[in-house]
Amino acid sequence: MSEMLTLEKFEEAAEKVKEVTLETKLVYSEYLSEQTGGKIYLKPENMQFTGAYKVRGAYYKISSLTDEERARGLITASAGNHAQGVAYAARKYGVKATIVMPKSTPLMKVNRTKGYGANVVLYGDVYDEACAYALELAEKEGLTFIHPFDDPAVATGQGSIAMEIFKELPLVDYILVPIGGGGLAAGVATLSKLMHPAVKVIGVEPAGAACMKASLEKGEVTTLPSVNTIADGTAVKTPGTKIFPYIQKNIDGIVTVEDEDLIVSFLDMVENHKMIVENSGLLSVAALKQLDLKGKKAVAILSGGNMDVITMSSIVQHGLIQRDRIFTVSVLLPDRPGQLSAVADVIAKEDGNVIKLEHNQFVATNRNAAVELKITLEAYGTEHKERILKALENTGYRPKLIRVIL
Repeated sequence: MSEMLTLEKFEEAAEKVKEVTLETKLVYSEYLSEQTGGKIYLKPENMQFTGAYKVRGAYYKISSLTDEERARGLITASAGNHAQGVAYAARKYGVKATIVMPKSTPLMKVNRTKGYGANVVLYGDVYDEACAYALELAEKEGLTFIHPFDDPAVATGQGSIAMEIFKELPLVDYILVPIGGGGLAAGVATLSKLMHPAVKVIGVEPAGAACMKASLEKGEVTTLPSVNTIADGTAVKTPGTKIFPYIQKNIDGIVTVEDEDLIVSFLDMVENHKMIVENSGLLSVAALKQLDLKGKKAVAILSGGNMDVITMSSIVQHGLIQRDRIFTVSVLLPDRPGQLSAVADVIAKEDGNVIKLEHNQFVATNRNAAVELKITLEAYGTEHKERILKALENTGYRPKLIRVIL
């Protein structure tokens, strides 16, 4: 293994990254603590200058380069957060940076990266394709490649997060860390075992991109045939080979999270903590319910918060639907004056809020027998939704739940 991930290097990195990071003090979550029976703290790396922890590894790596290596110009591949970290760090050092990003990268991440002065190249559909092209350009143009995760120096920089956690919460029992390629997990897990071997470090991956879980089960770095997840920052097909041995040695387990759970977690973070956390950053929060944390102190690392407003809007809508706070019901009623008003009256008495109506007179050939009314409603939750449906049923409208289209 490389000499990089040592206590001495972690201490050096922890001091160095202070030049480019904000202090992200732990946030105690009363809501999540009540849900789990433990004491849950959040490490809000979504509040960094660049909106993610990635600036730590990028800056420490660039600081360890020679003047000649920096002068050649830097290049990297990233789905967004490492891109901004490298661009920001390169600007601090006054050197040029080229960033290759997948075409699917959210516009906000692309624009923010350009805003730090980097040259952005959009290539490929997923990170792995962008990375292969970035390595080609590095070879062709003599640029210095900064790997987003498969680099011991980068992982050492990311591990500075654990140093900060232990300073604030020395008796922490669990640290949950999102995994894409594994750089953050390698740094956090390795430093945790060096400082407090009893601490359990749990890696969390999206179920649709669980390359580290597959690799650990096989005992070697494994490439997934494809990835499919809304957690774009962790949509990686192949974990890092250089950092894999550190994961094998130091991680205590892997938990996978379905996209549906990330949607609900986004809603929870917005409503209960007033924080925007991107899907990859929510992996650690969504995984809490899969662990027995009763009486334990746990820290969930919120790795980033770079999410464009269109994605945000979609996630909120889907979250409200999952929580039964928005639903659509279809009722059949005679095509006679006053019927629409009668249905609205039933809903109003149960405190339902109508947000959309569709009146289809041509659902049956005999309009006198039935026309269809599709009603999209806002409710307080499952219990309230069931009460509204029961009221419609009792009034003879035979409500039928259908797919919500907003």
